[in-house]
Amino acid sequence: MDRFPNAPNVEFHSPLDLTKAAVAVLDADGRISGWSTSAQRLLGHAPEEVLGRSADRLLAAAPGPRLSALCKARRPRSTVLDLRCRDGRTLRAAVTFSPLTHQGLAATVVVAAELTALRAWEAQLAMLQGLATESSVGLTIFDTDMRVVWGNVSTDLELAGVAQYVGRPASALFPEGEFISRHHPPDEDQVMEQVLKTGEPILGMHYRGRAPADPVREHVWSCSYYRLVDARGEPLGLFEESLDITDRYRAQERLSLLVRAGKRIGASLDVRRTAAELADVAVPQLADEVLVDLPPAVIEGRQPPTRSAPGHNLLRMHGRTPEEFRTSPVSYPPSSPQALSLATNRPVVGASPPPGEGVSAARHSDLFVPLLARDAVLGLATFRRSNNPDPFGPEEQTLAVELAERAAVGIDNARRYTSQHAAALVLQRSLLPQRLPEQSAVEVAYRYLPADSRVGVGGDWFDLIPLSGARVGLTVGDVVGHGVHAAATMGRLRATVRTLALLDLDPAELLTRLDGLVGQDAEPDEADGLSDEALGVTCLYAIYDPVGGRCVWASAGHPPPIVADASGSVALSAPAPGPPLGLGSLPYENVELSLSDGSVVALFTDGVVEDRRTDIDSGIDRLAHVLTWQRCPLEELCDRAMSTLPPGPQADDATLLLVRTRRLGADRVTDLELPPDPAMVADARTDTERQLEDWGLSELSFTAALVVSELVTNSIRYATGPVLLRLIRDRSLLCEVSDNAHTAPHLRRARRDDEGGRGLFLVAQVSQRWGTRYTASGKTIWAELAIP
Repeated sequence: MDRFPNAPNVEFHSPLDLTKAAVAVLDADGRISGWSTSAQRLLGHAPEEVLGRSADRLLAAAPGPRLSALCKARRPRSTVLDLRCRDGRTLRAAVTFSPLTHQGLAATVVVAAELTALRAWEAQLAMLQGLATESSVGLTIFDTDMRVVWGNVSTDLELAGVAQYVGRPASALFPEGEFISRHHPPDEDQVMEQVLKTGEPILGMHYRGRAPADPVREHVWSCSYYRLVDARGEPLGLFEESLDITDRYRAQERLSLLVRAGKRIGASLDVRRTAAELADVAVPQLADEVLVDLPPAVIEGRQPPTRSAPGHNLLRMHGRTPEEFRTSPVSYPPSSPQALSLATNRPVVGASPPPGEGVSAARHSDLFVPLLARDAVLGLATFRRSNNPDPFGPEEQTLAVELAERAAVGIDNARRYTSQHAAALVLQRSLLPQRLPEQSAVEVAYRYLPADSRVGVGGDWFDLIPLSGARVGLTVGDVVGHGVHAAATMGRLRATVRTLALLDLDPAELLTRLDGLVGQDAEPDEADGLSDEALGVTCLYAIYDPVGGRCVWASAGHPPPIVADASGSVALSAPAPGPPLGLGSLPYENVELSLSDGSVVALFTDGVVEDRRTDIDSGIDRLAHVLTWQRCPLEELCDRAMSTLPPGPQADDATLLLVRTRRLGADRVTDLELPPDPAMVADARTDTERQLEDWGLSELSFTAALVVSELVTNSIRYATGPVLLRLIRDRSLLCEVSDNAHTAPHLRRARRDDEGGRGLFLVAQVSQRWGTRYTASGKTIWAELAIP
């Protein structure tokens, strides 16, 4: 299909051309002696209707003396006449009278054409003349050998004289130029060959180079190529149309650069990477190299210095990855353009340095731009040109300032994030246990993986709490949400659980009290941002007693523990009904387990077993399968369990606490049941001394006998049934006296004349810790003595 279907209708011959115009011949008397077919076509009169008759009959108005004067003129004359058509119409025509003299005969050749067509042709001719002489579009004609034939005035100005290039190949015009459009052949010779061969024009190619008339400044042209053919359709050569679009192209590049900068600079929240992102965006489009200098405080996440002299104590950033990152100190003299830029908060263009400054002699221009954010100077960005000789113009300086502003905001955000991240890590260290205390009752290992890995804290918590009687309290909890708010709520709840646990409350009672406190915190004020998290708290609390291997636990909406016994059999504990904390609608119930020595208990949050892509049952099965390897070291089991998590970012915080239980053997525990008789105090003291001698703890005999005597005496005085004395040799010596009374003794300072009241005071003075815990049948008073 023809690319230009209307091209045959384009006519470049004048309407007054003899091959097209109406032609008539007048004799000396003004009668028509010749009449062409084109004249008949224009006016409609047949030859027999006009030949031999006066030409005046064809005029629509009386000609007066004018027609005869035109016929008698000795040189060609042109005018505009109104002619009468055969159908009665009046045609305004352009008419030319040319006198003929041959062998004494006088005649005049009259050529006429419609005035409107002539004016259109003249406008077309003026347009062609304007393209050749006045247009800013460069027009160049090449022959079939791709050598220069002709160029218009615009081409002549760009080439500083086109005549010197006539007959030379196209490649001689811009020797260092190149096409920057990538969807066509890469060089001009191949482009021209393709157009000559196919006849298909190539339009809108972007070409970059330096014009001979302006060799310093780099230009960009939009070039189009067309094949030229003669009347027979044979190729005559090529026609190139070029338009200098340097300003428009650079404006588009600046816009695209700003768009790219908006997407890339500051997205990492890392000071070092933000500096590298500025360089990646600006090179090579704006500069050949970008250097970023920052104070050490900004790199470390602290406030930038405000009183130091500009240009002092800066570090230059090197490297684009954490592995490559390094810094080198830089300092600028007060008279330097860098110091001037920092002092005035304005960009400064630096001249090319002299060769003796230890810098590349190819460097052409430097642009120093301060990095400003929140009215603070964060550092200095240097845009350097070494390959590009063009100096930084006003528009490029404005672009560099905009890029520096984006980078400064990104660096400031990264600095503040670094500061907040450091604070969050401190918060994490203060809220979560950094190490769990060693206990004879259990061996533990844990893993904590927050979903918000950038902040490093979340809403999960875990803890191991030493209790009286060699027992341990174990807890895991989950606050809905991530980040600092969830972590703050988590920290309050973990501290509350630890406080309630030290009251020796059983798990169900502890959760009941914790539920009431959470409900109170969530009621009145939502402005602190913590109430929403407090309403979505789950918690599991368990107490393990190594003397009998008994474990009691209760859950507030939390997944039950998974237990792997010493034989490798794995079972999920029966779920205990209980709502999440803060609802206060249903009671909590205790679940009791009997654990063999060496059992592994897994306490976990739902982030370990639940994911967007898998349900919680599949996650529990994965964890249970890992626990079949329960004979492995706990640290290895933790790693195995966490490696089963789906790859990629976690949807929820994941916390795993693995506990391997131990039992205290009969050789480390002794029980003595005493009737409620004051005479039994002496027996209790004697049995204590004997047992301590068997354990090799005779040094504690006096102190232990004193503590046992006071505790047994108190119990016998107030109890109505038998009294049980238990001694446990653990990391310390534990003395426990249990009875069926529910009244707790109170420590008080006895007056001089009081006969009693000094027993518990003495116990408190000689023991590490002492206290009371309540049981279903009464209470137990206990004391711990340090083993020397």
